[in-house]
Amino acid sequence: MSLAAARRPTAESDEHSNEKGLALRPIGETAPHLLQNDPQRQESNDDDSKDTYNGYNADVSAVSPPPEEEHMHESGFRGQLRRHRRPLTHLFICLLSTGWWIASLVLHRNDKNWVIPFLLWLAINLRLLTFYTGVRFISEPLKWGWQHTAVPAQRLVPERFQTLAGAAIAIAAMLVGAFVSEETADNTRGNRAISILGLAVILFVFWATSKHRHAVNWRTVIVGMLSQYIIGLFVLRTQTGYDIFKFIADLAGLFLGFAKDGVAFITSKEQANTPNFFWGVIPAIVFFISVVQVLYYIGFIQWFVLKLAGFVFWALGVSGAEAIVAAATPFIGQGESAMLVRPFVPQMTKAEIHQIMTCGFATISGSVLVGYIGLGLNAEVLVSSCIMSIPASLAISKLRYPETEESLTAGRTVVPESQEKHENALHAFADGAMLGLRIAGSIVAALLCIIALVGLINGFLTWVGGYLNINGPLLTLQTILGYAFYPVSFLLGVSRQGNDILLVSRLIAEKVITNEYNAFSALATSAEYAGLSARSKLIATYACCGFGNIGSLGIQIGILGQFAPSRGGDISRLAFSALIAGVFATLTSASIAGLVITTQSSNFVVATS
Repeated sequence: MSLAAARRPTAESDEHSNEKGLALRPIGETAPHLLQNDPQRQESNDDDSKDTYNGYNADVSAVSPPPEEEHMHESGFRGQLRRHRRPLTHLFICLLSTGWWIASLVLHRNDKNWVIPFLLWLAINLRLLTFYTGVRFISEPLKWGWQHTAVPAQRLVPERFQTLAGAAIAIAAMLVGAFVSEETADNTRGNRAISILGLAVILFVFWATSKHRHAVNWRTVIVGMLSQYIIGLFVLRTQTGYDIFKFIADLAGLFLGFAKDGVAFITSKEQANTPNFFWGVIPAIVFFISVVQVLYYIGFIQWFVLKLAGFVFWALGVSGAEAIVAAATPFIGQGESAMLVRPFVPQMTKAEIHQIMTCGFATISGSVLVGYIGLGLNAEVLVSSCIMSIPASLAISKLRYPETEESLTAGRTVVPESQEKHENALHAFADGAMLGLRIAGSIVAALLCIIALVGLINGFLTWVGGYLNINGPLLTLQTILGYAFYPVSFLLGVSRQGNDILLVSRLIAEKVITNEYNAFSALATSAEYAGLSARSKLIATYACCGFGNIGSLGIQIGILGQFAPSRGGDISRLAFSALIAGVFATLTSASIAGLVITTQSSNFVVATS
């Protein structure tokens, strides 16, 4: 399909829409009779208050009369119920959620925190409210506050100094947050200074090696790094942030338990509790993807991703496609997130392709997250790292490969309609199970081949090293890259006690050469890492929390190559650069963790056995 056909309905699509009983009109244009019959639509033209179909408003009145005519023949109590069933349903949900919230405050006022119930109640009722008021009820006050605070302050600074002023504010915020807090154990101001130095070195190196240094969008870089710091500060320094992410992590752990129920039925309860990759991670991936397909079918994934992408698009100044992929990657994976913008991939700029791949390498997906929690890794760290890597990947990628072309999705965020048609939620769940099986199979096959190849290379290197008396440690890829990452490990702010710097650098090397699972498994179970300090374990967990490895390189090339065969050459040329950018975007999260952690490090220690 051509781009023009994707942007506007053709005669064929009009005919198709008529078959479905939908008359399409561009977003922002409302049917006249709807404006006449619904005064609320006259006041608000918000997208949330209208149904959309493939980027166009669906005028359902083209096939069905207004509700008043449809139920004109009905009278009495039953007719009233049918005419007002939607507001009555919303009222019931509002009262139910409010009653639950009040009861939770009364019954658990001493033994449970109030933040999570309140936020859940607030989210439910705000969503119900926006059905009748539109999101302008929330966005307009925020916009007014921004226009009367930040914008006047920005205008006070001459335009040529605005970037410099923004960078100065970001640096000042990081320095104040790092050095005003108390010192504890090895979380000293000296180690924090090394972490912020490491962050500066990473940014400088990527700027120095940038494809187009003159075209760097410093707004994306500055806001991206500041956002990453604020998220880290919120999670690692505040009890509220810790409680929120712990709640999310606990939900992920419960989700993992449901996958184990399926494994126990197929095998046994003992096998389901076995902490290995095949039974501990793969079933959770398949189950998660099945649930995601159902959420996609009911429209929740598209709605949530668009809302988050809208904020990313506004705050960081990236294209719509980049914002959508960045927002979706931590939740649905590096390949699945690219499917959200599949129609745009053939026309994407090189910078956009680079950014999409960087995003995939910088974080891990929710499907794998629940599996890794099952290994005994700290759930709060894994969840927060996934979120922190969103702005970091945008910042690092735009430093390494700035945009110099005209993007087709500049200025708009659009999720195209899914090509898969499901009859109902059960159909979507079944298709999700098959998709999950295919993805899990590709993961298993990639891991098997990559680890076998690494073993082959390591065998050759060990044989060569034996003739040079290099036997302690053996000459392997992990050994070589482990020493190469030693300066990186030091600059992340890893504790200098004992052998922590070298051990963490070896974990990073293991993650890059094979995969994050091997690195996490060693960190969680190997006696060699039992002596790491709490600070070093925290930084190591953040440093390994990403898909940036050689195996994922092949996966990304394969997935994007299928979406756009004509761009296969560009994808292959950009892949290695994106891999490096993704790896170091993950490492910036580790550096931020080393910068802000103080007395809370004991909350995030990995249980090593």
